[in-house]
Amino acid sequence: MHVASVAVTICKYLGLNEQLANAIALGHDIGHAPFGHHGEDCLNSLMEQKEGAGAPKKFWHERNSLFFADYIETLPDPEGIAQPLNLTYAVRDGLICHCGEIDQQGIRPREDAIDLYSIKRPGLIQPFTWEGCVVKVADKIAYLGRDIEDARQYHILDMGAYRHMREIVASTLNSKGSNAFRSGKAVNTTVLINDLIVDLCEQSSPEKGLCFSDEYFKFILELKKFNFAHIYNHWRLIEFSKYADNCIETIYRTLMRFYEYARNGRMAQALRYYPVLAKNFEEWLLKYTRYVPVLWKKDVDKKRLLHINTVNIFDLDDIESYEKCVVEYISGMTDVFAISIYEEIISF
Repeated sequence: MHVASVAVTICKYLGLNEQLANAIALGHDIGHAPFGHHGEDCLNSLMEQKEGAGAPKKFWHERNSLFFADYIETLPDPEGIAQPLNLTYAVRDGLICHCGEIDQQGIRPREDAIDLYSIKRPGLIQPFTWEGCVVKVADKIAYLGRDIEDARQYHILDMGAYRHMREIVASTLNSKGSNAFRSGKAVNTTVLINDLIVDLCEQSSPEKGLCFSDEYFKFILELKKFNFAHIYNHWRLIEFSKYADNCIETIYRTLMRFYEYARNGRMAQALRYYPVLAKNFEEWLLKYTRYVPVLWKKDVDKKRLLHINTVNIFDLDDIESYEKCVVEYISGMTDVFAISIYEEIISF
C-alpha cells in the first residue's frame, strides 16, 4: 500500500497511467516469502541444496510474483467461480521487473516486449513501461522510509542511530532536510518520503529518465547504508532470522516427508496431528494438482465441485515438481501464519 501510494502520486504529477501503476504496485510482492528477504534466501537455499553453492538463484520473489499472478491468485467471476487474474503484459512485466534494491539513476523503459519467463535474475532488466519504472523507484522510496518507521516503533534505533541520521541529512541535504526531525530526536519519515517524491518529480523527464538530484541520490545511498548498519544487521533481527529459518525449514521438511501420502491422496491422514496445516495444504493440492483424496471418487470433477477454474501446475508423480509445490505453498504464507503452522508442528 505504501508503494502504491508513492507510485500513484508520482504518476499523477508526471501524467502517467495511475491505474496501471497502482495495479503493479499492489501486486508487486504477492510472491514474496514470509519473513521478508531472509525468508526468500531461506527458500532459495532449500531449492539449491542439490546443486550446491554458486548455483543460479532458483527462488526470487519478483519472478515468483509473476508466477503467482499467472497461476496462483484467483478472483471470483459473477457466478462465484474462482478464475485466474489474466493480467495484461504491462502489469505482469511490472511485477517481475520491480526490483528496487538496485541503485540506478535515469531509469527508463526498455524497448522490447520479451518473454517475461526468460528473465533469469532480478534487477537486470528494466520494465517495459514508464509506470513499471515508477513502481521500481517507488519501491525503494517506500521501503527505505517504512523500514526506519518500523525500526523506531520496535525500539531498534538508539540515540546513536538518530545522531547518525542527523549527520547524513546534514551532510547530503544541508538545510533541505531540516524539517525531517521533530522533538530533536525522531526522524519524520513522512517528510523524508515527501521530499524524495518531490525531488524525483522535479528532476525526471523523458530525456533524463526517472532520476533524483545529485544531493538526494547521495542521500538515498547513505540512507541505505544506514538501514543496513542500524536495522537489517541489528542483533535482534539476526537472532529472529534464526527462528525464521527454523519455521520455514520445519514446514518444508514436514511436507516433503509426506510426499508418498500426497501421491496417494492421503495427505489429510499424514497430517492428522496438524489439523490447520492438513486442511490448508490439502486445499492447495486440490487447487493446483491432480490430487484426489482417498475418500473421493476418482472420476469426480473436483474443480467444478470446489468452484475453481485453475490449472494443474504441479505434478505429484514428479518429486521435483512436488518440491516446487511445497516451496510455492510456503511462499504464499504470511509471517503470522507461518509461525502458527510451525508451532502446530512442534507442539505436543
